[in-house]
Amino acid sequence: MLFLCMLACFISAATTTTATASLQPQVSIPPISIPPITITPITFTPISIRPVSIPTITPVSLDLHLPTPTCIGTITPDANGYVPPGTCHALYKFYPSFAAAVVFSILFGAATILHIFQAAVHKKPFCWVIIMGGLWETVSFITRTLGTRAQQNSALALISELFVLLAPLWINAFDYMVLGRMIHFFLPPHSIFRIPASTLAMYFVSLDIVSFVIQLVGGAMGGPGSPPEQIMKGVHIYMGGIGLQEFFIMIFLGLAVKFHAQMLGMEKRGELVSNGKERWRWLLWTLYASLALISVRIFFRLIEFSAGTDSSNPLPYHEVYFYAFDAVPMLLALTTMNIVHPGRVLVGPDSELPRVCCGKRRVAKSMKTVKTVEYDDEKEFLGDVV
Repeated sequence: MLFLCMLACFISAATTTTATASLQPQVSIPPISIPPITITPITFTPISIRPVSIPTITPVSLDLHLPTPTCIGTITPDANGYVPPGTCHALYKFYPSFAAAVVFSILFGAATILHIFQAAVHKKPFCWVIIMGGLWETVSFITRTLGTRAQQNSALALISELFVLLAPLWINAFDYMVLGRMIHFFLPPHSIFRIPASTLAMYFVSLDIVSFVIQLVGGAMGGPGSPPEQIMKGVHIYMGGIGLQEFFIMIFLGLAVKFHAQMLGMEKRGELVSNGKERWRWLLWTLYASLALISVRIFFRLIEFSAGTDSSNPLPYHEVYFYAFDAVPMLLALTTMNIVHPGRVLVGPDSELPRVCCGKRRVAKSMKTVKTVEYDDEKEFLGDVV
């Protein structure tokens, strides 16, 4: 019943709405005319774009320039610390001989002790120079002996190398001092080429010191354990030092030959016998021998270092060359001065050089004494000189 009532209400509402709509008036909408729109064309001015050249971009290198390995991976050292050359921590290019180092330590030590004794007996203070040369050689071979049993110890290797490289300069300087004293002792004018003996000795010892400093710098830079680049730089500096040393020796040898010629002339005239100074020949030949032995050692070092440090050069890789051309020549240079010691030949007041730093009065007095001796004993020679 309720449903019927709701349906009747819905039908009644729909009928009312339809009737209302039919009663509204009709509206007419007139047509609207839209005028045509003219679009003006737009002209665009052409734009020229210049070509742009793009530079070639080099790819960035990612190389960090790290140092390349200079040695092969570490090998376990033997009981003495030895590792083969080219491996890390290798300080020697050969297996150093303990026995040879001991023998040469004893020989150099004995020759040095004998020089100390001879200097004291003959009262020759200037012999301290050759004593220093012997001591440096002895220290070098003692540290070398210790180094053969501790081949990883870079301090022992460096000390041994520096002392053996520089010790010959002391013996070289002693040769300069000996010839200066021989000129002052044997030649009446106490000079050669108008150069006073004391000045001559001082000049050459000073040049020897210059060579010493250069070799010291090079030897320290190229010591065991240094980087390869630094070693090569040190080697070149050291070669320059010993080359300079040999140049000075050659000039000095010319002076020695001049002295030799003058002594032969005096000997023919009988002047040496009358003065009691005939024992000159052995000492001069000993001086020649010492200079020759030092030169052998210098040429060996120049050849060794100039050929490089790699395995293509056999000299640094075989210890026998070092003993044959460095240790033996320097031992002979030291011992020949033991056999023919200057103190046995240079005896008397003229055997020592006058000091050139003690004022003009002492030098003038010395010159006056020389002139008196020349006038009394060698009038003819003095007349020729004046």
